[in-house]
Amino acid sequence: MKGEIMEKEMLAILSFKEGKFDTFMGWMASEEGMGVRKSVAYPEKTIPGIKPDKSGVMFKVSVHNEEGMKEFVAGKNPVAKSIYEECVASVHLYELSKVNV
Repeated sequence: MKGEIMEKEMLAILSFKEGKFDTFMGWMASEEGMGVRKSVAYPEKTIPGIKPDKSGVMFKVSVHNEEGMKEFVAGKNPVAKSIYEECVASVHLYELSKVNV
């Protein structure tokens, strides 16, 4: 269906460089960070999780631009590149599928 946006559920798990949780999360909530997030996913549908020691986070994300999301979490998005270089130690991205129980 031409023009239809396909929504895909993904899970991003990030580990931070020491002491960089607040810096990264502040950027994610900033106008610049929200702009990047909105270009790849629906921020209002994002479900966050934080490691107790704040050394990492996970986000369940409703993605509408899969290639853009991959670029973003890989630290290759031009707007997000510098914050990733400063804060992110590693990242993993997973595709999610619903399991009927």
